[in-house]
Amino acid sequence: MDLKNYHEDLSHIRSMMERSSRFISLSGLSGVAAGVVALLGAGYAYYAMESKKVSYINGAGLTFTPDLVQELVFTGLVVLVMAVFCGYIFTANKSKKKGLKIWDATTKRLLVTFAVPLAAGGIFCSALIFHHLIVWVAPTTLVFYGLGLISAERYTLPDVKYLGYCEVALGLFSLFFLGWGLVFWSVGFGVLHIVYGLIMHRKYK
Repeated sequence: MDLKNYHEDLSHIRSMMERSSRFISLSGLSGVAAGVVALLGAGYAYYAMESKKVSYINGAGLTFTPDLVQELVFTGLVVLVMAVFCGYIFTANKSKKKGLKIWDATTKRLLVTFAVPLAAGGIFCSALIFHHLIVWVAPTTLVFYGLGLISAERYTLPDVKYLGYCEVALGLFSLFFLGWGLVFWSVGFGVLHIVYGLIMHRKYK
């Protein structure tokens, strides 16, 4: 009986330590929602390019008009905002069900760690757009996003790093197929998010 209580106490202490050091309320459904939003955004981006007679599949030697670039950047920002909003809603609901705070010291550390690679990637992509190297943007976003996930794993679910590894590998691979950047972007931000989100939802529901 004492041995049973001892193991229960250890489990309770381990759970308390995990809650204090890691943000464990991240919802798998937020990944699914982000993936769906990304696929919708990619579909609109493809439609926008085709409507302006820009065939993205042709390769690196493409000409993007300023209007098209602005539309694509705006589409990307909308996708980002919607994905973050959906992620917040699902994660907040999960935190509420578990009786956990969604905003604490661990959450702050998580966001800072995740934001540094994203900010660097955003500036790098801005420079690529400034120099009209548009086809390099999709691989770059995948690589920096993956690095952000790998860095953030320290303060959240350990499975996040595997998604990060996949994003980085996909981004590096897509560097050799620049004309297919939108396809790789759709796979990385769309399909991988949906698959990862479903796996995490089943594992941590």
